[in-house]
Amino acid sequence: MNTPSLILLSIALLAAPLQAGSRTSASYVIPADIADSAGRRTTSATYSNEASLGGITGLSTVAVPAESLKAGYIAQLYDITGLTLTPAGAGVAESDTIQLGAQFVLNDATFLAIPATNVTWSVLNGPLTGISAGGLATAGIVYQDTAATVQGIHSDFTATLGLTVTNNFPDNFGTYAADNIADDWQVLYFGLNNPVAGPAFDPDGDGFDNLFEYNACLVPTDALSFLSMTINDTAGGGHSVTFSPRQPDCTYSLLGSNDLSLWAPVNGTITDDGGIRTILDSAGTGARRFYRLDVQRQ
Repeated sequence: MNTPSLILLSIALLAAPLQAGSRTSASYVIPADIADSAGRRTTSATYSNEASLGGITGLSTVAVPAESLKAGYIAQLYDITGLTLTPAGAGVAESDTIQLGAQFVLNDATFLAIPATNVTWSVLNGPLTGISAGGLATAGIVYQDTAATVQGIHSDFTATLGLTVTNNFPDNFGTYAADNIADDWQVLYFGLNNPVAGPAFDPDGDGFDNLFEYNACLVPTDALSFLSMTINDTAGGGHSVTFSPRQPDCTYSLLGSNDLSLWAPVNGTITDDGGIRTILDSAGTGARRFYRLDVQRQ
């Protein structure tokens, strides 16, 4: 006769909800919540939770790894489909550093950041002197903007990232450094580490050294590439001065003098015909007239 009253008592307990305590771990905090009235506390090495009172606990007491919750979601299930490295398409100045990062690509087209220290970094190619364990890449010295490729490996995923090491200092590369000639010009005509690329050399034997040919936008390895100037009398008593080649990357200033001591700009009419420029010096009517052409690379 006692059985019915015991059954009624159990039903009454199940019908009365209780306030569960907050659940915490080293990785997250779950606020206090409403649990059913049959709550029993279960624990592991990483969390505590109010589960079900009675014979069924509902949770294993085996320790599990701490989990990371994605921001903005109470809980989320996802699959990792790949790995991507950041910052994509970035440039880094020569001798400078850049911080690299990594993210898992998820199957919902979102990303999950990975600590850079968890990635195995390496330089596949290009002028990078190395990458630290924390993903800090260091750029080497270049003579022109140069591409580089880095690689990151995490778990079973591998990704690559392209960077550009920018040439911020035009005269600092290897044996061509600090000689007043841009390194990319020397590499273009002489290759790497060529001793005849120095400013005082005249490898094509045309009478003009490399420093002059650089400033005049000429070809230092071609004896037919030289700057020529002719002077002709004009009908009005002045002179016309013609010079070539006129290069778009250079500026030209014609100076005149009657005594080789005082020089003044010639402000006459200018006529251009392709790579040839003619300047009319109508004021040059003295018994003697001297001209000097100053050339400077832009």
